[in-house]
Amino acid sequence: MLDLVRLATLRELAQRGTVAAAADALGYTPSAVSQQLAGLERQAGVPLTMRAGRGLRLTPAGERLVARAEELLATMEIAEAELRSGTAPAGTVRVAAFQSASLTIVPRAVAMLRETDPLIRTVVTESEPGAALAETWSRDYDLVVAEEYPHHSAPHYPGVVRRDLTRDELRLAVGGRWVTATSVAALADAVWVMEPAGTGTRHFAEQTCRLAGFEPDIRFVTPDLQAHVQLVRDGLAVAILPGLMAEHAGLLEDTHPLPGAPLRTIFTAMRESTADDGAVDRVRRALEEAVAG
Repeated sequence: MLDLVRLATLRELAQRGTVAAAADALGYTPSAVSQQLAGLERQAGVPLTMRAGRGLRLTPAGERLVARAEELLATMEIAEAELRSGTAPAGTVRVAAFQSASLTIVPRAVAMLRETDPLIRTVVTESEPGAALAETWSRDYDLVVAEEYPHHSAPHYPGVVRRDLTRDELRLAVGGRWVTATSVAALADAVWVMEPAGTGTRHFAEQTCRLAGFEPDIRFVTPDLQAHVQLVRDGLAVAILPGLMAEHAGLLEDTHPLPGAPLRTIFTAMRESTADDGAVDRVRRALEEAVAG
């Protein structure tokens, strides 16, 4: 019978591309990963990997086995959840969340869980939604708090199910010599701070400026929304901020609504195979309670 741990190692190699990356994801040494792969090949009785330059790639047999790995690992997660059913939710739940949720929603949920579910150990990592969703699918995390901006969908992965958490209004934040501006159109000559190119937030901000008739003068680029807040406070730039972040920073009074009052969607996502895991479900419900509160 094939060893599930070794099978998971082969799956990591397929996803990460190199032995070193698979080892890093699994917390193993590269030599340990190589030993796991060699052991799996002995069990399978056929070559599963082959040399490709200095690295490895899967053989056709290895690719067929990896295609089945997701189903097998999901079945094991379901079986483990069934074993724990009927008992108090317990164990470690690994959560990935983007920055403004990590500063607001997540701490409230963790504080509640500390009082109501002391057997649950919540480990939180700040991560951008695109990467966090991929890593939840690949089992690095159990639950992700992610966001979608208008007309910009976050990636979808098979077997990862979503549930909306809340909607958050996007607002124009101004300061310094632009403090009297109340619309995007009035900021054609302003200095802007935005997130890095390729993110949903950057795409939304740029399009908002272009629809107002100008190309923004972007002089500050950072994914850190706390830096955005400070630059606005110092009068060095203007920004489009989520209401959640503006309120957390005490900057809400210095913000203005955008045309059409656009909203970002904040949602949770988890693997369908962990839907019956009491601890994961309890953390998800605590996040919903934190928003409702």
